[in-house]
Amino acid sequence: MNRREFVARAGAASLVAGLPLGVQAQAPDASFVEGQHYVRLPRPVGVSAPSGKIEVVEFFWYGCPHCYAFEPRLEAWLKALPGDVAFRRVHVGFRPAFRPMQQLYATLEVMGQVDALQRKVFHAVHEAGERLDSPDAIAAWAARNGLDRAKFTEVYNSFGVQTKVQQGTRLAEAYKIDGVPALGIHGRYYTSPAMAGGAQVPEVEGQRRVLVLADQLIGRVRKGG
Repeated sequence: MNRREFVARAGAASLVAGLPLGVQAQAPDASFVEGQHYVRLPRPVGVSAPSGKIEVVEFFWYGCPHCYAFEPRLEAWLKALPGDVAFRRVHVGFRPAFRPMQQLYATLEVMGQVDALQRKVFHAVHEAGERLDSPDAIAAWAARNGLDRAKFTEVYNSFGVQTKVQQGTRLAEAYKIDGVPALGIHGRYYTSPAMAGGAQVPEVEGQRRVLVLADQLIGRVRKGG
């Protein structure tokens, strides 16, 4: 989903059918073309992964139906990541209205609750039709999902969470991300299911192809490329 679509759809809940995961293809695909299926950044972006690790960043928005559809396949791919790859997510802030959800993700990250609650946030927005667009609505959702409301609110409003949100916004700007979901590879490349698949293929095929491409770009970084 690109920025124009965000303007049209922000705040609206979307129902997205579950997609089969299948087995991730690992064979190289020589058809990937730089500038078409992925971008090499003209100026490398700093990474936060530990020394010796290759950083992969997923840029997403909880309100994006394409991010919701991508999540199961992404999670399956993450289970097989090599030990030298460090993965993290960044919730984008394309519009001021995204800020509450940015803080929601950063709060879950600080509290160590991403693995437990990431899919539940997506389900709340896209299946249950909840409007998680204000601090009060988000705190109420957190309490319904087993978190202490007072503690959650304290972390949500903390300086640490505000800093994480600002850092994430700056990183998305440095990568020049204009749509989600998207993947940044070690500050050198970025791609997305839409780019990797192209306009003429089904969304699920774009999801498969972007992860094959991500594996290839990780390998390229591993070799110094």
